[in-house]
Amino acid sequence: MAAKAGSDTMLLRKVRGCLYGGAVGDALGAPAEWKTPAAIRARYGEIDDIVEPWDGPSPVGKGDGRYTDDTHMVRLLGRAYLEHGDHLDPFAFAARIVPLIADEPVWVAERGGEMPLVDRLFYPEKWLLMRLRLANADPRLGGVGNMVNCGAAMYAAPVGIVNAADPGAAYREAIDLFAAHQWSYGLEAAGVMAACVAAAFVPGATVGDVVGTAQRVAKEGTRRAIRAVVARAGAFADWREAIGPLREAIRPFDGGAEDGVRDRGNGTDDWGPSRLRSIEELPIALGFLVVAGGDFERSVLGGANYGRDNDSIAGMAGAIAGALHGDGAIRPGWIETVKDANRADLDPLAAGLAALTRTLQARQLEAAEARERAFAALSGDAGADGRQGG
Repeated sequence: MAAKAGSDTMLLRKVRGCLYGGAVGDALGAPAEWKTPAAIRARYGEIDDIVEPWDGPSPVGKGDGRYTDDTHMVRLLGRAYLEHGDHLDPFAFAARIVPLIADEPVWVAERGGEMPLVDRLFYPEKWLLMRLRLANADPRLGGVGNMVNCGAAMYAAPVGIVNAADPGAAYREAIDLFAAHQWSYGLEAAGVMAACVAAAFVPGATVGDVVGTAQRVAKEGTRRAIRAVVARAGAFADWREAIGPLREAIRPFDGGAEDGVRDRGNGTDDWGPSRLRSIEELPIALGFLVVAGGDFERSVLGGANYGRDNDSIAGMAGAIAGALHGDGAIRPGWIETVKDANRADLDPLAAGLAALTRTLQARQLEAAEARERAFAALSGDAGADGRQGG
């Protein structure tokens, strides 16, 4: 008998682990975003738990479990899937995501109030509103011209969830729908991230399986960057020792400026399209997963202490590790803190996505069986009823 939608299945535990894993990683890294590892050590010693904001205790700002736009966008994309009730293409994605970011106020804990999420988003994510509504661009071309960054990859986990255990399909769907948001190696990273999450849903999957999937589906600079970072990561078992070497491994491929704040808009080709470059965040997240042997806590702590865009790094590592191991790998206290700090219970979203994933798999199986009957008839191997002969 099929399990009920709300029952405690491995699928539900993995979906819950993916969503909360990403949110916890995001919240752990957020207070030290774009700081250096040395500055993080001077301020916190090391981030080994949820910490207060960088400038000290405050009811707003990044810290105390408040997550960032990464997790807000994961939640909204998950909602878009549930409201659509099917896989998304660029048109369905554009029609659903723009109203969610622009027209419905959400509680943004780090700002201490409700607002349309677009008011919190960074410029490459505001692009969704500008291109898809204000400029009325064809959604299939919406991402063209955007600043190339991790803005699509950071919320690609739901694409992997609804394509659980089918990384090839996850990659293709992510490349298709996120063309409305990103392009070049930013789009490629979103496809690879979705594939990694889907691969993590295979029962018994290991971090080696996930990394192997990433290397198999990735193209051009993204593939080379992942290979370089993963190869370097294999020499370490302690995330503290790996931080510097992983940064050196990604540096030749990194499509962002060395100083992620001061160098923006300086007239160079930073954040521009390239077939040789890669975003930093996904390869580094995979690197920390390798260093940690897939362990959830060590993966996200490595990402949080790395600095630079560490909330996205730890969030991606957390989503993949959470999908690998399920929600039991995450400290219950971390989950409760993230829930309370953000006034957000991800459990209904997890249950809904688990149910939708099962529905989509059933539809896929039915379609495959119908195609098999058609091929049997085409091949002359079917009887009068269209079934394959013995």
